Amino acid sequence: IRDYKVTGVQTCALPSSLLAAAVAVSGPQSEVYKTVGGTKLTAHVFRPVGASSHRRPAVVLFHGGGWAAGSPEWVYDAAKRYASYGAVAVAAEYRLSDQKTVTPLDAMTDARDIVRWMRRNAAELGIDADKIAAYGVSAGGHLAASLATFDDGASGEPSAVPNAMVLISPAVSLGQDGWFQKLLLGRAAVAGISPDQHVGKRMPPTAIFIGAADTLTPLLGAKNYCNRITALGGACELHVYEGVGHLFTRKLDNQEDDFDPDPKAAGNARVEGDLFLAKRGFLSTSR
Repeated sequence: IRDYKVTGVQTCALPSSLLAAAVAVSGPQSEVYKTVGGTKLTAHVFRPVGASSHRRPAVVLFHGGGWAAGSPEWVYDAAKRYASYGAVAVAAEYRLSDQKTVTPLDAMTDARDIVRWMRRNAAELGIDADKIAAYGVSAGGHLAASLATFDDGASGEPSAVPNAMVLISPAVSLGQDGWFQKLLLGRAAVAGISPDQHVGKRMPPTAIFIGAADTLTPLLGAKNYCNRITALGGACELHVYEGVGHLFTRKLDNQEDDFDPDPKAAGNARVEGDLFLAKRGFLSTSR
């Protein structure tokens, strides 16, 4: 794999140029990006404080929770950090599976719709419509990755494909995921919406951060996904952390809740993810 890295728990520091560029942040400002029936879905927007003569890069963030739990607040810390480095950060609300009517298919639709909303309203949001990165954690990693592989090309709508992706313990290989299959309620075949089965030639640059002992979103799936991206000429960095599981937890016997993230592994992943975006112009190194 190109840029494959097996990482221990050593730490690395952000360059002084990025740290010096950090600014105060405003938000979240809640804006409705779509309404489904009587349910309003919101975008939680964080912005750097201060005037800008140009449109800023943006990052849309999808929380985890097994497609059935969670809220935008779960990714607020990352959103605030990205905004402090000059991006407009949008923490996304999406429909959660209820095992009755709502499925991950609906969440995938919501993910596409919030990116399209961002591009349609780029002027009002003050963002560059051609510089939107996607950040996803666990099930949110599936939603972020799905943007790149399942853009349904709605007529007259902007593309939902992001320009870069940062994925944390992402569910990108779902062929053996019984929970995901259960949530689908028989409305789709898992293989049809598993990102690793639909990698194309124009994938956005991608960085994946995952524990070597992850049992919920196993490393092999992330490796296969990254391999397929690079085999088709794309750029994929895979950062593997030894001795930790899902979301870098040190509790390997129970990786579904009561997480105990290893601070050095989580900190290294955070810094490397920020550097990945900074090198591609999504985070500013100047005020």
